Amino acid sequence: MTSTFDKVRTRIAPSPTGFLHLGTARTALYSWAYARHHGGEFVLRIEDTDVARSTQDSVDQIIAAMNWLGLDYDEGPVYQMQRLDRYAAVIEQLIAEGRAYRCYATPEELDAMREAQRARGEKTLYDRRWRPEPGKTLPTPPEGVKPVVRFANPVEGDVTWHDVVKGPITINNREIDDLIIARQDGVPTYNFAVVVDDWDMRISHVFRGDEHVNNTPWQINIFNALGAPLPQFGHLPIILGDDGLKLSKRRGAVSVMDYAASGYLPEGMLNYLARLGWSHGDDELFSAAQMVSWFDGSHLSKSPAQWDPAKLDWVNGHYVKQIDEARLASLVVEQLAAKGIAATVEQVQPKVGLFKDRCATVAALADWLAMYFKPVTPSAEDLAAHITDAVRPALAALSQRLGAVTEWNKGAIQQALKETLTAAGLKMPQLAVPVRVVVCGRAQTPSLDAVLEHFDQKKVLQRLQSV
Repeated sequence: MTSTFDKVRTRIAPSPTGFLHLGTARTALYSWAYARHHGGEFVLRIEDTDVARSTQDSVDQIIAAMNWLGLDYDEGPVYQMQRLDRYAAVIEQLIAEGRAYRCYATPEELDAMREAQRARGEKTLYDRRWRPEPGKTLPTPPEGVKPVVRFANPVEGDVTWHDVVKGPITINNREIDDLIIARQDGVPTYNFAVVVDDWDMRISHVFRGDEHVNNTPWQINIFNALGAPLPQFGHLPIILGDDGLKLSKRRGAVSVMDYAASGYLPEGMLNYLARLGWSHGDDELFSAAQMVSWFDGSHLSKSPAQWDPAKLDWVNGHYVKQIDEARLASLVVEQLAAKGIAATVEQVQPKVGLFKDRCATVAALADWLAMYFKPVTPSAEDLAAHITDAVRPALAALSQRLGAVTEWNKGAIQQALKETLTAAGLKMPQLAVPVRVVVCGRAQTPSLDAVLEHFDQKKVLQRLQSV
């Protein structure tokens, strides 16, 4: 991609009306990776002009999610509500140049206008009744009505741009009405504020969701009216949920930080998000650094992506197996604490290697390790199926042999199991499964001697003797 800017500068500009959802996180990732690939800069902007719905809690959650994902920004967070004077000055400039005007139409008048247009089978567009034009006499502004400010959109010609993702797009100006750029209280609307922000912040490339395609003609016309350089736009296809409908903040999308709390790793989430609309050959697993080296803005898909929880688990499971075990143990300790279980990294770290290959998330790993730190409650079905009168004598005998072990290790545990099997005339599954149920609370585990080795000896004996 070519650009008229000296430096690549991208941005992510979430609205703090809720959590950072997955679609915005993917857009942030692409924007960040593109800037990093080109040695440019990445900006975080908080678009908080929706005063009624914006909250500090949402801001905090957005910043926490960006930090968790490792998407470091070079500037920001910049808050739009701290830039109201700048927007007001630009609006006055546009009014003075005849490129914007005050509109006193009431909501009732606009409703009547649209109803009449629908009755005539016309598209509902503002009829420019308050737009100054040569030879036109405007009505006297009504008393007590605060005006909005509208942008005087060109009435002829086309708006054309080459979209980084979609290719050439053209929309005729007759399809676009005179956009409100400032509300009655003076707060600017999204389509105006975003242009001034991108201009002032020298944003060279704008990646954003597909839903913004229809906003782009307005924004390009405002850029042109201001004499500001146009960034390149890339509109990313939507992400579909399991039900085939768009994932969104208002429609069931889970927040990025909910995934963090559920034991997903930022490496796994970034890797998975990257492949939801972009590819590098057949590569499925790659680091953020590899993505930066590859992400030049090409190979972006035009088609919607499908959110696949099973694929996410597969990708995340790869990183659970790969990351440093000290870090993994620290994350497990956090997960256990969330369950009300106190444990230390020193207690957890020796155990993670035994179970991590079975786990897609850190939460799943914590579920495994919980048996070492709190009482277990085997299911009634497992107890009925495996703790029978026929096996109870063998469990008692094993308890005696394990109680006599002086050095608690895998070899001594294995020897006690073998001696018990021989004396009772049983095969390993006939004894191992009942021991797992009683000691671990579940019928399946990794190798029994390796699992028991990590228990306190007294705890194993207490659980065996409880039946």
